[in-house]
Amino acid sequence: MSAGRQVFHEYRRLLFSVAYRILGSAADAEDAMQDAWIKWSSADRSQVADPKAYLMRIVSNLALEHLRSTRHKRETYVGPWLPEPILTSRDTADAVTDAESVSMAVLVVLETLSPLERAVFVLKEVFGFSHAEIAEAVDRSEAAVRQAAHRAREHVRARRPRFAADRSRQREVTERFFAAVTGGDINTLMELLSPDVTLWTDGGGKVRQALKPVVGAQTVASWFAAIGTVTYQGVRPADMRAELVDVNGSPGMVFSAPDRVIATVTFDWDSDGRITAIHNVANPDKLHAITDGTAHDVAPW
Repeated sequence: MSAGRQVFHEYRRLLFSVAYRILGSAADAEDAMQDAWIKWSSADRSQVADPKAYLMRIVSNLALEHLRSTRHKRETYVGPWLPEPILTSRDTADAVTDAESVSMAVLVVLETLSPLERAVFVLKEVFGFSHAEIAEAVDRSEAAVRQAAHRAREHVRARRPRFAADRSRQREVTERFFAAVTGGDINTLMELLSPDVTLWTDGGGKVRQALKPVVGAQTVASWFAAIGTVTYQGVRPADMRAELVDVNGSPGMVFSAPDRVIATVTFDWDSDGRITAIHNVANPDKLHAITDGTAHDVAPW
C-alpha cells in the first residue's frame, strides 16, 4: 500500500463519519469519500503538514457543495424526507457516548439547518474541532463559524428528542414491538406507544407510503398490526421477513422480501420507554446501505 493510500485509509472512518452526518446519506457520503480520494491522490502531498486537517477540509467542502446542490431536490421531495439508514454494530453504538448524533431523530433535526450550520454543528459538537479548525475546513472566518455554531446549537437543542430511555429499555421495548408487529398484536402495540406518537414514512414517491405524518397510538398501532396480515409493497405476509437490527446507533427493525429489503423502522422513546416517534424508510433508493449488509463504524475516533 502506498504512503498516500495508507494515510487516507487511516482517516477513512473519520471522513465517512463526518460526510454521513453532514449529508444524511451513506451513498452520498461514499461519493464524497471517492472524490476526496481523487483530490488527495492528485495533490502535492509534500506540502501537506497535517494530513488529517487537509483531508477534513476536502471532505467537508465536498459534503457542503453536495448539500447545497441537492437542497432544492430535498425541498420538493414527495412526502416526508428521512435520512438514508445505515446498519451500526451494537458494540460501537453501546461504547460511543454520542451515538445519538447519528440517530434518525437527530439527523432529521440537522436537515432543518442551513448547509453551513449543519457542517459546523457536526464538526464542533460531534467531533470537537475548534472554531479555528472549522473555519479553515469550511473556508469561512472564525467569527462566521462561531455565529453558525451558536445558531445551530440552539436550533438543535430546541428540537432534538429529550429524556430518552436508556439503551437496555430501548432494546426491551423494540423487542416487544417486534413481537407484536409480527404477531399482529394491536393491544401490545397500544401499550408501547405514546398516545401522541407520530409515524413518519418515506417512500419518496417510489413506493406507496403516507404522504403526511400519521399521528395517534390507535392509528399507528393499526398501521403496524396490519403488516402481518395484508400484502405490503407487493409482498404477501408469508413471503415477508422481519428482523431486529441496530440501525443508526439504536435498536430497529428491517423488513425484507425474498429478493429485496422493503423498509427499515427506527424509534424515539420517552424516559419511560414508550415510543414517541417512528421513522419508516421505504424508498428503495435509500435502502442500498441496508441491503449491502455492512455495519458502518460511525464513531468519531
